[in-house]
Amino acid sequence: MAIIRCRLAAAAVTALFLFAAMALPARAADLAAAAPTNAPDLSPFPPHLESYNDADLTGVWDVLVNRVHLEPFNLWASLIFLAAVLHTFLTHKFIRMANVLEAKHEQRWQADAANTGPCPASMAARVLHFFGEVEVVFGIWVIPLFALMLWRVGRQPTLDYLNLRVSYSEPLFVVTIMAISSTKPVLQLAERCLRFFARLGGGGTGAWWLAILTLGPLLGSLISEPAAMTISALLLGRQFYALKPPPRFAYATLGLLFTNISVGGVLTHYAAPPVLMVAGPWGWNTLFMFRHFGWIVLLGIAIANSGYYLVFRKALAQLKPDPEAPPAEPPDEVQTSIPVWVTVGHLLFMAALVWYAHFPVFLIGVFLFYLAFFEVTADYQSELQLRSPILVGFFLAGLVIHGGLQQWWIAPVLSRLNEVPLLLGAIGLTAFNDNAAITYLSTLVPNLAEAMKFAVVAGAVTGGGLTVIANAPNPAGQSILKQFFPDGISPLGLLLGALPATIVFALCFLWLG
Repeated sequence: MAIIRCRLAAAAVTALFLFAAMALPARAADLAAAAPTNAPDLSPFPPHLESYNDADLTGVWDVLVNRVHLEPFNLWASLIFLAAVLHTFLTHKFIRMANVLEAKHEQRWQADAANTGPCPASMAARVLHFFGEVEVVFGIWVIPLFALMLWRVGRQPTLDYLNLRVSYSEPLFVVTIMAISSTKPVLQLAERCLRFFARLGGGGTGAWWLAILTLGPLLGSLISEPAAMTISALLLGRQFYALKPPPRFAYATLGLLFTNISVGGVLTHYAAPPVLMVAGPWGWNTLFMFRHFGWIVLLGIAIANSGYYLVFRKALAQLKPDPEAPPAEPPDEVQTSIPVWVTVGHLLFMAALVWYAHFPVFLIGVFLFYLAFFEVTADYQSELQLRSPILVGFFLAGLVIHGGLQQWWIAPVLSRLNEVPLLLGAIGLTAFNDNAAITYLSTLVPNLAEAMKFAVVAGAVTGGGLTVIANAPNPAGQSILKQFFPDGISPLGLLLGALPATIVFALCFLWLG
């Protein structure tokens, strides 16, 4: 009966999607016929950069003052964005306060003899814990942004901005690719591939650490950075973080992972969001990416991983599995044998998501087909993990809403920097905004020289590990690994952990680019 229900569900999803596909063209034709030919621009906010007419202003400060004068909401939007960024740096403090409050609440409950049964949760502690979730920060701050936009800009421009000017394809892509890449067949395949290389190094914790941090990020150039982050973080959690490394080593590994993932996607032109933003407008293909970026990144990963390994080699040697502790996952020999066709099916769905990454309708359709496939192959699956992907997608959706209102100051800053300052400036700006937004805004700068294009992309990917908001896959890694940090992941700890690797890649791009 279960198989019959699965097949019926798959057939229902297929029929629904085919019906929608047949209905959409007619509906689109109706809308096109009904639309006036000279329809005015219904989304004048935020203003196009050309509308400020400030090309004759040479000073950055003069440009910014002029743009705030012409559109005062620019300043309000950036202040709210700054508040959200500061909130991300305080999330671990909210978690700590929530834990303290929950402990006090439980003590008061147990001290009262009249109370029986389990202690109910403290609502105040739950609220603090909610504010301590990094994934919800930018979504929370969309609420005051939305209210202020309604008041200062107007209802229709606000709705047009959220509905027409903001693209949610990247958050949707991350949700779907993260959900599929964290399934049992994909993880088992990735683990077997990495185990082969780990065994070449002896199969110990150090060999696993090097294999995951070296080969895992390079998967970002093939199956997308979010998928590479998901697989690498899950395997690091099982092979490294479960052994309870010292906090300094734990943060260093997290920073190295985030930085390597950020640069590991530049070997091709289609897998890394910051590269995707410029590949079309600038005519970059995979051969161009490898010739100008790829080989530098391979060398940088080798240098950074070797440096971290030498610094923490003693701590790494002390991390050994407890022989009395049950394994987190059964060894491959006793795991349910997954047929090849099931694994291949997952890879094909992931390839389809990568191919249609910028088409939300296709992303949803492909994912619906995958859900049917998941039900049919339930005997070879573990529970489908959707909480983390949805939270990460919520984070990114909030980030793109805020980020789209920051171009008024980011574009003039980028356009007035020389090559080396531009690379360093892009690294700094990336720490406070998604690196894909930085590279996208660089495409709006007219007549940008080739050396400047290289500098802005190199800086954007180099700084992608400094903060959780610097690169789109970082929230996915944070969501998976935060369980190994009792008080939550400290932004300062992540910054310090990623800083040495960031310096290594910055020097590689400056000297070899």
